[in-house]
Amino acid sequence: MERKTDKGKNKSKVVVDTGKNLTTLEQICGEDTETCAALTYMFLDPRKIDMSMKQAMDKAEKAENEKDVASARMWYQVAGGVALYEGDVKKTVEYYSDAERVSGQKYLILKDLDKAMAKAQEYYKQYLVSKTE
Repeated sequence: MERKTDKGKNKSKVVVDTGKNLTTLEQICGEDTETCAALTYMFLDPRKIDMSMKQAMDKAEKAENEKDVASARMWYQVAGGVALYEGDVKKTVEYYSDAERVSGQKYLILKDLDKAMAKAQEYYKQYLVSKTE
């Protein structure tokens, strides 16, 4: 990382050149790498998901009843990702908590969901608008 400083009369400006192109999500998250990591399971283009939250939840419950942990975890993640896209905090917590419960895997998104939800919604507003124009 190269750090350049351009000092002006009244203020100094620091420009950081990381040498890599940042994704839209990385740009939105900025230096908040924890929130960016928490959004690992979000759908970058949710328009390509042809499944409702209810359908994903039904599949997750069926897989869980059949003791298919991997499928249950995956379907709970899908349901959580759809809930995140729709901005439903309660359902996002419910589904990612279920994925955690069945798999034992920790989901960073549950650590600070309000911040993650805000960044995800900002991403969707920017990304989905720019893709439809």
